[in-house]
Formats: sequence, C-alpha cells, structure tokens
Amino acid sequence: MVSLKIEETARMPEYLSPGVYVEEFESGGVPVAGVSTSTAGFIGLAQRGEAEGLPELVTSFADFQRKFGSYLSENQFGEYRFLSYAVEHFFINGGSRAYVMRVAPEDAKSAINDSLGFIKLEAKNPGTWGDRIRILVTPSSKAKTQILEMLSPAQYRVKSGIGFNDGDIVTFTDGEEKQVRKIVMAQQNLLTLDVSLEGDVVDTNILPQKLLSTAEFDLQVAYGDEVEIYEKLSLNPIGANFIDKKVNKSSLIKLSCNLDEIGDMATPFDKIAGGEDTNSKFWIELSGGNDGSMANISAADFMGKDLGPGKRTGIKSFIDNEEVSIMAVPGITIPAVQLDLLAHCELKSNRFAILDIPRETKKVNDIKEYRNMFDTSYGALYHPWLKVFDPMDKRNIPIPPSGSIAGIFARSDNTRGVHKAPANEIVRACVALDCQYNKGEQDILNPIGVNLIRFFTGQGIRVWGARTLSSNPLWRYINVRRLFIFLEESVKRSTDWVVFEPNDEELWARVKRSLDNFLTGVWRTGALAGNAPGDAYFVKIDRTTMTQDDIDNGRLICVIGVSPVKPAEFVIFRFTQFTSESGGE
Repeated sequence: MVSLKIEETARMPEYLSPGVYVEEFESGGVPVAGVSTSTAGFIGLAQRGEAEGLPELVTSFADFQRKFGSYLSENQFGEYRFLSYAVEHFFINGGSRAYVMRVAPEDAKSAINDSLGFIKLEAKNPGTWGDRIRILVTPSSKAKTQILEMLSPAQYRVKSGIGFNDGDIVTFTDGEEKQVRKIVMAQQNLLTLDVSLEGDVVDTNILPQKLLSTAEFDLQVAYGDEVEIYEKLSLNPIGANFIDKKVNKSSLIKLSCNLDEIGDMATPFDKIAGGEDTNSKFWIELSGGNDGSMANISAADFMGKDLGPGKRTGIKSFIDNEEVSIMAVPGITIPAVQLDLLAHCELKSNRFAILDIPRETKKVNDIKEYRNMFDTSYGALYHPWLKVFDPMDKRNIPIPPSGSIAGIFARSDNTRGVHKAPANEIVRACVALDCQYNKGEQDILNPIGVNLIRFFTGQGIRVWGARTLSSNPLWRYINVRRLFIFLEESVKRSTDWVVFEPNDEELWARVKRSLDNFLTGVWRTGALAGNAPGDAYFVKIDRTTMTQDDIDNGRLICVIGVSPVKPAEFVIFRFTQFTSESGGE
C-alpha cells in the first residue's frame, strides 16, 4: 500500500520583482468592548405611534411626546394610562435612551378623509389625535418657460426644457385664459403634448406674457406645533416628485392614490379642490379617529403577535431589538403579561425585567401571595407605587414605580457601574409613597425578593432592596445577574471575528488574550472580587475544554469563571465595653 500525505501551506504573497514590500498582520486579539446596560424598553398605551413593527427610540421625554403624544386621561384610559408617566420619570431619574412600543385596542381606528375621489388621506396610526390634523393644499410649479416655435400641432420648441418631464401636467396661459395639457415626451428643449395648444402660443419677447408651466402643488400637514411641508408635489406616477413617493416619509399621515381616477385635463390642485373657488388655498381635515375601547384591552394586546419581521406587536416587537437591557410594561400587573415579559427576558438572556405589583395589593400576606407566582433571576418586583405631580391634572397622583426604577438602574450603571446594586438610591421627583412600610414588614418581604421603596427621615425616598425573583441563592442579587448579562453580551458581540477562523492553538491564544484584557479591566472597576486578577476570574481555552470531536466539528469552547462582588446588604457593627485598665484588649 502506498500512502500519500498532502500538507497545505498558508497562502503567501507573491514577490516577482526586486523591491521593498510592506505587509500587515494581526498578532494580538481583538479588544472586547463593553456593551451598554442602561437602555430601557417600554410597552404601553399612548396617544399616537405605531402599534406594529419595531420599537422606536426616544432620547428624552420631549422626544417621546413628539412621537407618542402626552399624558393620557384617567377617565378614558384608567389603569392603562401610565406609559407616558413611566417614560417621563425614567428620564428624570437618570435614563438617557429608551425604546417604546405602543399598544392599541383592536377597535382603535385612524382618522381618515376619502372624499377626494382619487386620493385617500389617513392619520399615520390610530387614535382621536388624527382628528386634529389639518392639511393645507396650495398650487405651485417647479418649472416655467416660453414657447419659441411650434414644430408640429403638438410639438413645441421651448426656451428651457429643464424641469419638464414625461407625464407632467402643464398649463399654458396668455394672461387671460388657461389651457391644461399633459407632456407625452420631453427631450431637452422639445416638448410633445397630448393635445395641441389652441391659438398663438409663441412668445419670443425678453419678458414673455405667454408661459408654459408645470402644474404641481404644495402640501402642509399640521398637528399642533408639528408641521410637515412637502413642496412641488405631482400626480405623475413616474415623476420623482410623485405625491405617493414624497408623503410616505410623513410621521403624521398616510396617503394612497388611485391612478385610475386621476384623469388628465385638470391641474392637480383643481382635482384636489374639486373645481371649487378656493382662492388658491384648500383645507383638508381628517375625521373618524378612535382610541378604541378600554374594555377590549386584554393580556394578548401587551404580549403581542409575531406576524414576522416588521409586523410584530407588544412584547414580541422587541425580539429583533438587541439594544435594550431593561424592560417594563408600566402599571400592567396582569400575571400573564408579566410572566410573558419574564419569559422574553429569559429567552433573549440579555435583558432584565422590572415588574410592578398591583397598587391595591398592600397587605404583606397579599404581597407574598403575588410574589409566589414568579421564580426567575431575570426580573425583580418593586413596591409601593409612587406619588408624583401630574402636569395634566395639576395634582399628585400614584404611578407604578417601574419607570423610575429603570431610570435608577441607568443612573447607577452610568455613575458606579452595573456591578453596583441599584439600591440606596434616591427616587427623584417623588413627593410621597402610596403606602409606607416599616422595617418589620420589610424583614418579611426582603428575604422573598420584594424590593420596597421606603421613606427615611432626612434622607428622602429611597430604593431599599436589590433582589431578584430567583429561588437560587447564586442569583439572589440584581447586580449579579445584570453583571453576567453585561459580561456575556460583551463577549458575544465582540468575538464575531473568531467565526470561520482556523480552530488551532494560535486562535485560542488570541481569544484568551482578548478575554484576559477585558476581564482585567472589569476587575479594576471593582466589579469582581479578589485582590488580583487571578482571584477574580479565569479563562480556559485549550484541549481540556475541547475534545478532538469538538474541533473536527468546528466547535471552539471557552470556559470563563468570574467572582462577582455581592452587595453589603446587612451592615453589622458590634460594640463592647472596655475599661481604661483593659486598654481596649
């Protein structure tokens, strides 16, 4: 038997002539960058905003108001009105970025105007807010020129053909009468119309009286102080300024155009105005907007539907969002919704849920019973509700704490780090608590994972708990779970470069260097226990973590162990008496 051994060599650059050659190569590992841990995700009812698709980023409460509207009234929305308050207090308490997904009842409707025949205008999303949209239409023109010569009954040489396109509606005026035509073909300074113009149309004067103009219109869409202006719109479907192409960027309205109903022998403005004597201005209003019935709201609306990319709703709309690390459904204490949110966080494994307890649940035994529904390290319960000033009703009202707590998470992360327990922190803009608990009551609730917010004389209102809902002592503390989320997500996002690399000792060494550098930096911030890096973490990536079968099947396995710091939850000072003779011994 003759065996043949073939060895593959690394590809080398070719050197075919004398010269100096400079080459680049990577000798070290790619740095691991820490991910953000302070971006929140909120789900709830709002005045306006898309209820299907991707959650929308807001970076301030003013930004939220522009995109989702302001506060909701208690009379109409009742227990479902707390999203806007939660987002506001998220930013007040230190948050800087949040993704928001609106929930709307199934019977909510968008305001509409379909009386124009060929154009249907509709508010961008459901709600009575759309009834307050006002649309102003005015005539305009993107190009004007004079006719220098008639070449045939319908073909003309003009002074400038710039701005005149195939399919455009044009008007010819001699100062007294107006003729409307359509361009069949535009070639430089030659225009062919669908029907010949009547009368003497040639005007070679320096200051012409007879002009050929394109017929467009301007659209101004206003909602309160928010105004969108679209200039030089046309009904030419092949034109760059076709109304359907331009207005689809609007955040206020949607538009659909029925080309079969347009016709040719009138200007776009006249078609929209219906030939009325409008003094060159025509107002359009929308009507029929409906916020839907609160009686039709159910857990399913918040849990959402997965109808595929771009069509998800509720909690499921966050499936494709990789930026969020804190999540809440403010004020919604329906067990099915909260359990679904926790399941979402566990499935994604890169985010943490903040849950509210029903406001009316105030007795310790009732709180214990409510807490017993959960067992997870990816969520935490906070109570009681907070009293804050309501700018709409001009009085103090109770709101769920989840929005404020999410802001405190972000504030603590940004000032101290994700390894610091987000507790013993002041709750900003909170004037009182809906219910006050004492130390004896906290002695019962704290061990089972209910984080109380308490008032302390001279110290204000503070978060006085930092426990998850897990029965596993290893995952008892919020900061430990969130630290691991930070570490795991940072490593996962920063090691994509490893995929498809040769799985050999050189790659293992590079990966280990990258992880060592990253974890040493984390240890230096105080996030890991130990007096030296070796006491704080270990990284193993060698043949003790992988079998030959793993290597043959393309699996690179790295084992990382870290020692997180735990919060000093019980601070104990022990005092004793001593006499001067004992010397303190």
